[in-house]
Order: sequence, then C-alpha cells, then structure tokens
Amino acid sequence: MLSEALMVSAPGKVILHGEHAVVHGKVALAVALNLRTFLRLQPHNGGKVGLNLPNIGIKQTWDVASLQRLDTSFLEQGDVTVITPEQMEKLKEVAGVREDCADHTHLAVLAFLYLYLSICRKQRALPSLDIVVWSELPTGAGLGSSAAYSVCLAAALLTACEEIPNPLKDKEPVGRWTEEDLELINKWAFQGERVIHGSPSGVDNAVSTWGGALRYQQGKISSLKRPPALKILLTNTKIPRSTKTLVASVRSRLLKFPGIVAPLLTSIDAISVECERVLGEMAAAPGPEHYLVLEELIDMNQHHLNALGVGHASLDRLCQVARAHGLHSKLTGAGGGGCGITLLRPDLEGPEVEATKQELTRDGFDCWETSIGAPGVSVHSAASVDAAVRQALDGL
Repeated sequence: MLSEALMVSAPGKVILHGEHAVVHGKVALAVALNLRTFLRLQPHNGGKVGLNLPNIGIKQTWDVASLQRLDTSFLEQGDVTVITPEQMEKLKEVAGVREDCADHTHLAVLAFLYLYLSICRKQRALPSLDIVVWSELPTGAGLGSSAAYSVCLAAALLTACEEIPNPLKDKEPVGRWTEEDLELINKWAFQGERVIHGSPSGVDNAVSTWGGALRYQQGKISSLKRPPALKILLTNTKIPRSTKTLVASVRSRLLKFPGIVAPLLTSIDAISVECERVLGEMAAAPGPEHYLVLEELIDMNQHHLNALGVGHASLDRLCQVARAHGLHSKLTGAGGGGCGITLLRPDLEGPEVEATKQELTRDGFDCWETSIGAPGVSVHSAASVDAAVRQALDGL
C-alpha cells in the first residue's frame, strides 16, 4: 500500500456530433471536456475510511475493522459482470444508506464502497484512507460527471493498492498511466458507472480515461489519433430534461415518419463522419478553412436535431445570441434543454467572446470558456494543481 498522498484528475465529456442517431446504430463523436474532477487520496493509520464529496454535501466515515469483518464474497464476480439487485441491496446495507436518501448522493457513496471493497480486498488488510473529490463539472447536466468520478476513484485506488504503478516521476507536474494500466482503470470505472447508472454505454468512462476524442458506433469504441484541442464556450441552460423521454420521442417520430426521420439520422451520421475526417486533417496542420467546415457542420446538425424534436426554446436562444456575435452553436447530449456548445475560432477577439458570455449569463445560463480534446485521467504533483482546486479539496 502506498504511503504518500495521491492527487488524480479526470475530464468530463461532451458529444460533438451523433446525439440520438447513435441510438439507431449511427456514429457518435464524444470528446473530453477540460472541466475536470479532482480527487485526493490520503493514506493514514487511523482505522477509518472517509469519503468527502463537497459538491453534493456528502461526508461519510466507516470503521475499517467493521468493513473487514463483512462477508464481501458477493463482490466475487469472476470477470466482473453486471451488479445484481441483490448485490446492490447488500452494498446499501454495508453503506448504511437510508432509503430516503437523494438518489445521486447515495449512488455516489455506493460506487465508492463497491470500488474500495473490490479493489482493496486483495490487500492483507483493508487500508485506512481519506478521499476527497471535488469537481468543476455540474452534476446531472449530461457532461459525464459520474464517469469522471468513477475514473478518479478507480485510478486512485488501483494506484494506492499498487495494482498499477504511480506514473508520476520526481519533479514532474503530471503523470499518465500506460495503455495497459488505462485499460484496467477503465474496466473498474465502468463497474462504478454500472452501480450509478445500471446499464451505461461505456462511452463516458472511456472518454474520461483516455481523453481526446472517441468514435462510438454500436458498442465499438475507438480513439481518434491526436485530435486538436478546440476552444469552446459551454453553456448550461439549467433546463432539466429526461434523456429517456427524449430518446423515446425520437423513436416514436421515426416509427411515425420513417421516410422523413431515417434520412435525418443518416445525415447526422454523415456529419459525424465528415467531422472525424476534418479533425484528422487538423491533427497535422489546422487552418482557417477547417474551422469554417466545423461551423457549417454544427449549424446543420443543430437544424437536424430540431427536426427530430429534441430542441428547446433555451437552446434556440443560445444559438440566436451566438449567431449575433458571428458564432455557431448546437445542443450537446439529449437536448430538450441541458447544455450547448459554441465553437470559438482561434482568430476570435476576446471582447466578442466576453460579450456573448455576458448576454447568455443575463438570460440565466451558466457559461464556461473551456476546451475539448483534453487529456484523460492524470496524476498530479500537489504543487501543479491550481490554488482554487487545492482549497476546494481542503474544504475551504
């Protein structure tokens, strides 16, 4: 068991193109969002294991000796299969979770306990440690916050238990694990996601693990080679929506108007494929003409998504404000509210972006100037992390 503290981070994600079409077997492009979740793991000899999630107001401690005495044979699943309802009930007992707990909060605790008990049970004795996780990502906004959490937990616990080596070299600010170690991190993070979501696609945790950009089609995930880091404005309309309801409404529209909706889905697929081609060219030598094509693809896809019935007045407002400043936006994720992305060309003047942000903020939206194509899960030296992140992890 490692004796020193670990600081780990993992990115969120946005869907660049392919929302809804991906449900019907088409290509989707998912990209790592440079809003990150940070985790600090501190080993100690206090006989306790603590979890602190300041974003959602969770602070819980367990006695290691009590956890050690538990029958955890229910975690023996061979080559890790879907967690059963019985195992979930058992985990709730262990966690001391009350049934009236808000869903997302108790699921975050259950995912932690599942990963802690599963990964650390090979140790001679369960380790005493404190974990604090703080995120720049809003929860429930379709930005992969739970996947970033699961990836951070898996990476930190596997490293602390020396299942994988700590890749951080002396005096280096940031370290990245090998491909083989990332595979193991991703496998465990997917298990954490299963505890939280039941049957996730695996896209969110894969993007959070590897970073960059991924192509997803019918369960097959592959990384795009050296995608460029594109600057974007991410806008959260703060309009809640149900992904399940929106997916069902597109399916029903497809059944009602197959001759109209099927070609729309095929066209969205073509947009994803064209975007993948352009990003490939930009990896070698990005030019102004590439940004013009990306903007056209964004506009076309947004119109298609509106035609599928997953738009919303708040997203129309985002597109309208952006267009008035010469910018191009589309929804990202399920639609019906939620988040939208606006491409920021490198030649844009700062005041133009600032004016756009101010106008959107006045409309009651949250805005972040950030980038996509960010690096995946990483381990950091304490000094390399922003003071604001260190303060958040210290609970200041």
